[in-house]
Amino acid sequence: MTAPASSAASRDRGPALSRGRRWAATGALAASLLVVAMDMTVLNIALPALTAELRPTSVQLLWIVDVYSLVLAGLLVPCAALADRWGRRRTLLLGYGLFAGASLLVPAADAAPGVIAVRALLGVGGAMILPTTLSMIRVLFTDPAERATALGVWAAVSGLGAAAGPLVGGFLLQHFPWQAAFLVNVPLILVALVAGLALLPESRVAEPGRWDARAAVLALAGMVLLVWAVKRFGEGNGPTAPEAWAALAGAGVALTWFARRCLGRADPLLELRLFGRRPFSAGIVAALGTTFSMVGAMLLLAQWLQLADGASPMAAGVRLLPVATAGVAASLLAPPLARLLGARTVLAAGPAVTGTGLLVLALTPGPLALPAVLTALTLIGAGTGSLAVGSALIMSSAPEEQAGSAGALEETSYELGAALGVAVLGTVAGQVYRARLADTPALHDAPPGLAAQAAESLGGAVGVADRLALPRLPRLAEQAATAFTEALRTTGLVGAVLMFAVAATVFALAPGRRSASG
Repeated sequence: MTAPASSAASRDRGPALSRGRRWAATGALAASLLVVAMDMTVLNIALPALTAELRPTSVQLLWIVDVYSLVLAGLLVPCAALADRWGRRRTLLLGYGLFAGASLLVPAADAAPGVIAVRALLGVGGAMILPTTLSMIRVLFTDPAERATALGVWAAVSGLGAAAGPLVGGFLLQHFPWQAAFLVNVPLILVALVAGLALLPESRVAEPGRWDARAAVLALAGMVLLVWAVKRFGEGNGPTAPEAWAALAGAGVALTWFARRCLGRADPLLELRLFGRRPFSAGIVAALGTTFSMVGAMLLLAQWLQLADGASPMAAGVRLLPVATAGVAASLLAPPLARLLGARTVLAAGPAVTGTGLLVLALTPGPLALPAVLTALTLIGAGTGSLAVGSALIMSSAPEEQAGSAGALEETSYELGAALGVAVLGTVAGQVYRARLADTPALHDAPPGLAAQAAESLGGAVGVADRLALPRLPRLAEQAATAFTEALRTTGLVGAVLMFAVAATVFALAPGRRSASG
């Protein structure tokens, strides 16, 4: 007689680890997570230096920026399913090797195609690492309260890495070539690799079923098309681009087919029935919404700090630190608060606090100044603390044999939330900026081609003002900064409304007084 999947999975992972080894293993997982999270944002700082040296075409530049997230999003589900079958430790260590190896290839990438290839390899490594760190924590910690604390650490490190990327990148670029922004990955990944070899146990699902190659291809194609379409919609003429709509339609077909295959099999590649559990769905909605707001706001505020407030890349990175510090503190406090107040209250409070931070940008009286921006950043960071509770609900709602599916779905919500945040909030900001700048006198004095460049973005306006010395053009940068600030305020209001809606949805979905520990 076949044993139940959960007990079979438990036997397969071997004896329980000591408390000290569990937390040491969590430290190894956190080191790799820090690197992957940093890599998602560090390119934003390195991009100007990279572009100046390699001079990529506009299409190549788009692929340099996007290929990492496209590959990562497309492979999250197949890599999580592979880890369940082949072994989570093996998959994780292979991901470490790919990530470190790709980073070491950067000095040899002396043209844009080489950088694109490196970024794609980093995406493959990241897809092996991210969901597997979550499923490993699910396996390592059998005590729900201890697991909730470990996932709080996981969420804190993830937020710290995303916020530290610009700071680390700014520091490195003041002292080293742009390649250093990639090479910084190697030491931390090697530490994680050695620690993983020594500390992590092997874990796999004992009877995972047949590998569904068709579903894996559908997941890859559907997610790549979906994320690419969302990114394309976020560009200036994206909403009218036929290729974006075609990609969205293709994504809909592929993902619908994928979902039907998964729901029709007893041994699916991805266990979509997890969405039938309200705590799981509440955690996913909170993760998607919180990432949406944080990534979109960080992108716009990083531009405002450098181009409107005049901060250097390093100074801008320092001024973005409140997101990281508040996020780390909130992530560590969230699990005990959830045990005291209930997971639903704490989980819904996260998007509400984030929305309040965005509202500060929109409603601060008078000119937008640095104190208001720092207050907003602190509230946005504090709101991400709910990710710790959301992750605990997601992973605790899934049986151990479905930990890979739960991890893949959680990471997919982060990736999709980030892409949607940039697309939606970026589109709102771009439309308002162009409308406000269109009536400025300085723009009318620029040659048509340069005027179009200035109207496209704040960075373009600053570049045009720096290159030309027509009588009224010195004021172009100032007027563009004013237009961008007004756009930032409007975007803050839109984002706040969306976050309050997410908070209400999460509160309705999550069962009352449920503990974050499961």
